[in-house]
Amino acid sequence: MKVAYWPGCVSRGFTPELHGSMAKVAPLLDIELVELDRANCCGAGVIAEHNQELADTLNARTFALAQGVDGAQMMMNICSTCQGAQGECQERLDANAEYREHVNETLAGEGLSYEKGLTNKNFLWLLVEEIGLDELSARVKRPLTDLRVGPFYGCYIVRPRHRLGIDASTPRDHYLERVIDALGGTVTEYAGARKCCGFPIITMNKEASLKQAGRHLGDAIEAQADCLVTPCPLCHLNLDMQQPLAEGIVGRKLGMPVLHLPQLVGLALGLKPAELGLGRHIVKPTAVIDWTSAVVASAA
Repeated sequence: MKVAYWPGCVSRGFTPELHGSMAKVAPLLDIELVELDRANCCGAGVIAEHNQELADTLNARTFALAQGVDGAQMMMNICSTCQGAQGECQERLDANAEYREHVNETLAGEGLSYEKGLTNKNFLWLLVEEIGLDELSARVKRPLTDLRVGPFYGCYIVRPRHRLGIDASTPRDHYLERVIDALGGTVTEYAGARKCCGFPIITMNKEASLKQAGRHLGDAIEAQADCLVTPCPLCHLNLDMQQPLAEGIVGRKLGMPVLHLPQLVGLALGLKPAELGLGRHIVKPTAVIDWTSAVVASAA
C-alpha cells in the first residue's frame, strides 16, 4: 500500500534510528512511503495552547500535502504525539466548513487546500487495521520467543478516546499488546503502560518529569519486562535518553531498554540490530539482543 508519510520532527532529529528503522521495515510489509519532506511540525499541542488557528493552519498544510500524493491510500505517521495533535486540529477543521475555508485562504499562497476527510493513522494502527495481525504474524522470520515486552503508549494515542476512535469494536488502546503477541513476544503488563512519560513537563519541572519516567521504568522492571516498546519518540526520549538521570531521582538502578515500534517489528521480520539503529540507544538492549548472532535472546 502507498501512504503519504509524515515522520515528524523528532524522528529526523533526536531519534534518527526511528526514521531509519521505519524505512527498513516498510518494504518488508509492502508499504510504499512517500515522505512529506515539505511538511512542518505538528506543534505537539504546544502551539495550539498559544495560537489555535496557527496550529490548525500548520497541520492543514500537512494534510493538504498528503492529499496531493498521487495514489496514496492515507497519511501515516510514526509519532503518537503527532497523531494526537493532528487529530485535534483535524477535528476542528472537519467540523466547521467556514473555518476550514478561512484556513485554506492562508494556504492558497502555496497553491494548497485541505479538503475534509483525510485518513491519518499512526504506524501502530496501520499494522493492525490495514495489514492485519494474521498477515503480520505470517511475515515473522525471527519470532520474539521468550522476550517479555512491556507496551508503553504514552498520552496522545490513548486519549481522548472519542477523538481517537477507541471503542469496543476498535480497541486501539490494546493494539500494542496484539502486535507484540503477533510477533511472538510475551506481553508484560505493568502499571504505567498508559500513563504520561513526563516529557511534556521536562522544561518546567524536570524533577517531576524524571520521577514519572523512573516510576514507570521501575514498575516494568518489577513486572519482569525485558524491554519496553513505544510508538512515541518523545516518550522514548524521556524513558531512554533521560533514564540515567531518572535513576538518580528515583534512587535505584534501572537499565531498562526502550525500543521504537518499528525496531521491534524489524527484529521479528529478520532485520539485524545494527540495521535498526539499536546501538544508538542510551540504554543498550544487550539484555534482549544477542549481538553476535543478531537474534532475540532471553534476558540475562
